[in-house]
Amino acid sequence: MSDEPVLLSDDRNGVRTLTLNRPARKNAINRELWIALAEALTAAGKDRGVRVLVITGAGGAFCSGADIASPDDAHPVDKMRRLTDVALALHELAIPTIAKVTGVAVGAGWNLALGCDLVVATPESTFCQVFSKRGLSLDLGGSWLLPKLVGLQQAKRLTLLAETIDAEEALALNLVTWVVSADEIDSFVAELAARLAAGPPIALAQSKALLNEGADRTLRGALANEARAQAVNFATADVAEAYAAFTAKREPSFTGRWAVSRSERTDA
Repeated sequence: MSDEPVLLSDDRNGVRTLTLNRPARKNAINRELWIALAEALTAAGKDRGVRVLVITGAGGAFCSGADIASPDDAHPVDKMRRLTDVALALHELAIPTIAKVTGVAVGAGWNLALGCDLVVATPESTFCQVFSKRGLSLDLGGSWLLPKLVGLQQAKRLTLLAETIDAEEALALNLVTWVVSADEIDSFVAELAARLAAGPPIALAQSKALLNEGADRTLRGALANEARAQAVNFATADVAEAYAAFTAKREPSFTGRWAVSRSERTDA
């Protein structure tokens, strides 16, 4: 067994990159990696210094799905709880998330990418909801994600036939946000993450939550949520900073800092 950690973590300028590190198995996720992922996602959500999260894979592959070949005598309920912990931790993460996909993204590995806010792939990337070929059904949120992204018929096609599609088709189906060359993907994702990290953290978190929740709400409920979120935004220093930067014709410096003084608070 390798002494290498199954999950690598790197922090740069507010961007945390998590790298699935089982290249010999095309980063298939075993018990140890499921647990490490859930812990890392939870930790990222609690670290105020992390403003963007990137998930990628080592060795030229993103993730070939759950490692069903690894010995694991845990009860199936416990096995699925590990997946649930990861899917929910990723979905509920307030900061923007980016999947950097090179090579294969299969099964739960593809749904891990789809659970991110933005997906960047290379022309060589391939995608497959492989579950039916393994005698299994969708997991890691695929049954919820796919219909929202591509509609019910295409979701059924991808799932029931377990077809492998390339990056061009994934882009056409809105399952990938950008396709860039393998030579450019590192710099593209770094620039994208830097742009997000420079944004207003509270406002971005609110907008992400509004979009995630909006698909399941009535217009009345969505409007109420938007009003609540804007009230929070106006209580941060970022709104005043944005206006000041616009007036001064400079780039704003967003911090997410709470700007309401104690004397102005009703609970003072």
